[in-house]
Amino acid sequence: MNTTPARQKKGTGCYWAALIVLMVLLVLSVMVNVGLLMGSAFSGEKLSAQALGKPTDEYPQFTTRWSYGHGDTVVVRIPLQGLIMRQPEGGLFMPRIDRVQLTLNRIRAARNDDRVRGIILEVDSPGGAVTPSDEIYNALRQFRDSAADRRIVVFTRDINASGAYYASMAGDWLIAEPTAIVGSIGVMIQSLNWHELSTRIGVQDLTIKSGDTKDILNPFRDVSERELHLLQDLVDNLYDRFATIVQKARNFEDQQLARIGDGRVFTTNDALREGLIDEIGYWDDALARTAELFGVPSVRVVRYERRADWSDWFAAMRTPLMRTPHWLDMDTPRILYLWRP
Repeated sequence: MNTTPARQKKGTGCYWAALIVLMVLLVLSVMVNVGLLMGSAFSGEKLSAQALGKPTDEYPQFTTRWSYGHGDTVVVRIPLQGLIMRQPEGGLFMPRIDRVQLTLNRIRAARNDDRVRGIILEVDSPGGAVTPSDEIYNALRQFRDSAADRRIVVFTRDINASGAYYASMAGDWLIAEPTAIVGSIGVMIQSLNWHELSTRIGVQDLTIKSGDTKDILNPFRDVSERELHLLQDLVDNLYDRFATIVQKARNFEDQQLARIGDGRVFTTNDALREGLIDEIGYWDDALARTAELFGVPSVRVVRYERRADWSDWFAAMRTPLMRTPHWLDMDTPRILYLWRP
């Protein structure tokens, strides 16, 4: 049987399919680059306008939406959700958003607005990296210290642990829903070690280093006793900072802090009994407590929204396949204020 024509037909079909795919990619590439050029041009105009006003990063701009309540006392609700990591996230053809930077920008915008008297920080986070957690805590403190009558209420929905609880220490009042989990005061470093596995399958590591501990936590070799002591000292120093901030914010005695600051998490009933939070309640209770702090019958709650412009969409379309999944980044050693069972 002669199969040459069938093979030729199949080959021709694959050729045309590949050609169509290449043409589509070419058209998309042209559209994206034209969009980026136009976006750059408009950005230049915006930059000229901003040069006459205020710097964008120092004075971030958001669309303000009226969310809850009434009255002259304005309070901003700011979410603190998910892992506290500086890892921009976004779906296919979606703008990438650094949630840490977005949170910091919202806090900064509230601080710059003289009409805003308070923040309701809505927390649902197991914590994350050390430095971003500290940055959010510092930004909240700056907001609270920027005026004598400014207040922060921390409202926990599901979980407020480790780095999220660290940031919450800037709050004047902590309220959590009845089924929430709170606590996990502690620091950890996690890393994988496959030295034994690599030895069994014949994989060898070649690392050229300037010092004995330059490749500390290298997964292809065992960790020495000296390295363990160095890492433990690092963890202990960062824990001392965490514990000191909690102790000062919650007025804990040394013995009490030593008893509850071992990394464990608490139910809200236990957290209230131990002094980790001030109240158990829901959103309406958080609103009522906020109004009480300001001595008013009701507060006007607003939220900040950031809308991506069309140049952000074009930039997102340019490199959708070049993004590294955030779960791959988590495999690298990190020092964490994180509750991760």
